Amino acid sequence: MEKKATSNETEPLTSKKDVSDCNEGEDCKENGLLVRNPKSALRLVEDGNKVHPSQGDKGEAAQISNGYSGVQNPVPCNGMGEVEGAQCTAPAATTTSSSTACGAEGQQQLMELEDRETWSKKIDFLLSVIGYAVDLGNVWRFPYICYQNGGGAFLIPYAIMAIFGGIPLFYMELALGQYHRNGCISIWRKICPIFKGIGFAICIVDLYVASYYNTIMAWAFYYLISSFTAELPWTTCTNAWNTGNCTNYFSKDNVSWSLHSISPAEEFYTRQVLQVHRSNGLDDLGGISWQLTLCLLLIFTIVYFSIWKGVKTSGKVVWVTATFPYIILFILLVRGATLPGAWRGVLYYLKPDWQKLLATEVWVDAAAQIFFSLGPGFGVLLAYASYNKFHNNCYQDALVTSTVNSMTSFVSGFVIFTVLGYMAEMRNEDVSEVAKDTGPSLLFITYAEAIANMPASTFFAIIFFLMLLTLGLDSTFAGLEGVITGVLDEFPHVWSKRRELFVLILIIICFLGSLATLTFGGAFVVKLFEEYATGPAVLTVVFLEAVAVSWFYGITQFCSDVKEMLGFTPGWYWRVCWVAISPIFLLFVTCSFLSNPPELRLFDYDYPYWTTVVGYCIGTSSVICIPIYMVYRLLSTPGTLKERILKSISPETPTEIPFGDIRMDVV
Repeated sequence: MEKKATSNETEPLTSKKDVSDCNEGEDCKENGLLVRNPKSALRLVEDGNKVHPSQGDKGEAAQISNGYSGVQNPVPCNGMGEVEGAQCTAPAATTTSSSTACGAEGQQQLMELEDRETWSKKIDFLLSVIGYAVDLGNVWRFPYICYQNGGGAFLIPYAIMAIFGGIPLFYMELALGQYHRNGCISIWRKICPIFKGIGFAICIVDLYVASYYNTIMAWAFYYLISSFTAELPWTTCTNAWNTGNCTNYFSKDNVSWSLHSISPAEEFYTRQVLQVHRSNGLDDLGGISWQLTLCLLLIFTIVYFSIWKGVKTSGKVVWVTATFPYIILFILLVRGATLPGAWRGVLYYLKPDWQKLLATEVWVDAAAQIFFSLGPGFGVLLAYASYNKFHNNCYQDALVTSTVNSMTSFVSGFVIFTVLGYMAEMRNEDVSEVAKDTGPSLLFITYAEAIANMPASTFFAIIFFLMLLTLGLDSTFAGLEGVITGVLDEFPHVWSKRRELFVLILIIICFLGSLATLTFGGAFVVKLFEEYATGPAVLTVVFLEAVAVSWFYGITQFCSDVKEMLGFTPGWYWRVCWVAISPIFLLFVTCSFLSNPPELRLFDYDYPYWTTVVGYCIGTSSVICIPIYMVYRLLSTPGTLKERILKSISPETPTEIPFGDIRMDVV
């Protein structure tokens, strides 16, 4: 599909005025070219008929959000006489002075051009994307996945999957968002309208993530508050929540570690913070923990005032939330390296087991890790990139961000395993016995216990849990911004001037949706959502996104878009990845997950079989939006079945690109 300029672009700009007739404050024609007077608004005059900007900006050029100024070119009506833009040129049989007012879609296009904000600085965007990509999973998931799948040998499939799967998809989303300047819903009008259900599916997935991810931050916040004591509460067995099995092997007494021994850190986490002993599982979640509810309420309050005004405010907040974790990681790395037995943990972390490379599960884990670490498919990259300037080098951004993300995961492994080696030394056990905890337990039990028994334990506990909070806040900002940008771009006539209200409503919905995770059995709900609500759904979404862009919109067209922004065409490596390798990569991971659903177990609770069915229902509830919208689109489009299909897979709204000081329609 080739881009063609509209008549306003290809025909010479003529005027009834000569250059000598131009007055001060007007634009003049000179040698067939438009000469812009900086004191005037841009007026395009063709055969004496003016093309006016929107009513609110008559006599003034619209200020384009990416820094370019110009007026909205008239968007032609389609062949059926239907309105497609803000102003429609009249058919040939009508007078040239007549025009058609447009409805919500035309208003939407105008608002996108006139009101869209941009990042204050390039570094704001980079820090926001890095903060989104580097989250809690980099600290606990990568180290565990690495040592479980062959240590240093795992880095080989991880790098291969990053090069041929994760980074190309990351780059693709940044380029799509920056070129089309729309959120995850309305962008499909400009790519392939029949796939618009992908945008709705993304918003539902983001809401699911917000309902459990912030609860994990509430746990970290509870730990942070509890750390402001001379003696950390998870260091002794004399507290009200402790049981007879509590064994503090760090005490000065000679204490033997038995099969039934439980560390004070584990009892603090399970019996004081989560209080899972007061729940019988998913059948009986128990009451709501008021302490965690207050922690979550404070977190959502911070989130609201960080994102309510848009990227102008969140771009400033990430200067703290995105950089602070790296300072803490460095401090903890140095401290961990000086602990006795640290070398044992590092050896266990990196010692290669080459036989593991022959196992399919290792490659599946590598693909899943790099995919969920970089985070395409959540609408965040589309939203963040849509606030960039048109000619921003998103190719360089993709490479820088991906590299920083992968290196952070790798370094986090040293931070975690130096401490695990120290724990093994103190327990006189093998590192494999100490490293049994996975997921959040690795941070809230094992690492918290190690910190508690270091010199200056209070200081290290405070900065560690502050780091966890800042890591989580970045990702929450990003996930909610994906929903906010998507909805505001799709319904600008309703929400464009009411962003603060919409964000407030969204935060309240997320808080209410989190109530189930705040119960005494809330940890079981978090585990269920983490495994089923996001994994297969996001994989399916990005697979269809890659297919829609590469095969329906067209890889040639997409590469042409990239060239207009960056000045160069993506090479054959990127084309092959987008067309074939990345979709195969996603299909491979999705099929592997669906063929071997995880058997869930948390603490001593084995999830019953019916939870697998519930989990798949939760995951399907978002993806079902895609086929539903396809059916709706085909039924609501007039014409024969063939005409409906062709209209549904053809872009219905032109994307405007900057040409000098003029925004030009590309159709």
